[in-house]
Amino acid sequence: MIRYLKKGASESDKLEADRKVRQTVEAILDDIAARGDAAVRELSAKFDKWQPESFRLTPAEIAALIDSLPPQVIDDIKFAQAQIRRFAEVQKSALRDVEVETLPGVTLGHRNIPVASVGCYVPGGRYPMVASAHMSVLTAKVAGVKRVAACTPPLNGVPPAATVAAMSLAGADEIYLLGGIQAVAAMGLGTASIPAVDMLVGPGNAFVAEAKRQLFGRVGIDLLAGPTETLIIADDTADAEMCATDLLGQAEHGPTSPAILLTTSAKIANGIQAEIDRQLARLVTADVAGVAWRDYGQVILCDTDEEMLAEADRIASEHVQVLTREPRWFLQRMTNYGSLFLGKETNVAYGDKVIGTNHTLPTKRAARYTGGLWVGKFLKTVTYQEVSPEATAMIGAYCSRLCAIENFAAHKEQADLRVRRYGGKNAA
Repeated sequence: MIRYLKKGASESDKLEADRKVRQTVEAILDDIAARGDAAVRELSAKFDKWQPESFRLTPAEIAALIDSLPPQVIDDIKFAQAQIRRFAEVQKSALRDVEVETLPGVTLGHRNIPVASVGCYVPGGRYPMVASAHMSVLTAKVAGVKRVAACTPPLNGVPPAATVAAMSLAGADEIYLLGGIQAVAAMGLGTASIPAVDMLVGPGNAFVAEAKRQLFGRVGIDLLAGPTETLIIADDTADAEMCATDLLGQAEHGPTSPAILLTTSAKIANGIQAEIDRQLARLVTADVAGVAWRDYGQVILCDTDEEMLAEADRIASEHVQVLTREPRWFLQRMTNYGSLFLGKETNVAYGDKVIGTNHTLPTKRAARYTGGLWVGKFLKTVTYQEVSPEATAMIGAYCSRLCAIENFAAHKEQADLRVRRYGGKNAA
């Protein structure tokens, strides 16, 4: 039996919050579409207290910011990017162009073509997300994207040096100090000073995610990566300290970040609140993590691994940590998750920062139908066909009859023309 010992925000509360975000974003996108750079500048001044002569950083400014950092910071960024590049290159190697003769004279194929231009949003604010530069900019470059524009907000009125360094080292062609809806809109719609891109990628808060959603169609997007989610699957081999540490480790992302404990251990389920309270008392980000746990945290107690499996697939969380005696039992059976972290030696922070997999992942149950950002997201798999004169007469006859069934007269004539021209004695 599945018992919900602690529930998070109700669905109606979530829907109301989404509605307010949707209305705010719609008005801002309309304003930027109408007034371009002027609207972007006003929004940047309002939300970030930032209105430089140019939002784009010059090569000299980028170099100065990189030089301002300690060598260890640069080395650590390069180490993380080496891991992410290595895994992205392996993923790309699994993708190949194909061509096959399906019938004599009928050649079909597909090519994987990089998107021409991509806009990468790298969140800032309280948490300058250095790692998001690796995940988006670097992965796009491994895929072969020619133009990568990257935006990140200023941090307390100054450029975030480590984030800019990561963007530059990852290969960004343009770097803009611009945040929030205005950054996503400027890249997606284009302004006089920021040329539009073909695709938008990167995580962000609810407003950034909604801006991407509303721009989808005019540009491509990676996925709707909203507030961070985490799910801990634990049995009686786990302990409350590790469960609480890993729940709060993701809850600190923001006050609306769901953190869920799913366990067969009554001891852990009943003791988790006391352990979370103990850790919050000394956690410097408790003002954020504590609110997220209070409002969006859940504790779910199950009787069996099978119940945990079913509940985990229903939840379809962005991050899933498996703290059980046989973590790969869940790997072999789970189908709905953004990324799995197997065993007590593994944790979401590794995936967020350094291990090599991409941290831009599906939220709000989107893991039911999509995976996260990866090198393949930046590639268009496009098909082509080539038919010989002999084959076109044979295929044309089939096509003609199938078009007639659907009453597509002009389609039928396309086929009939080839039969007449290339059919020889078989022509009608």
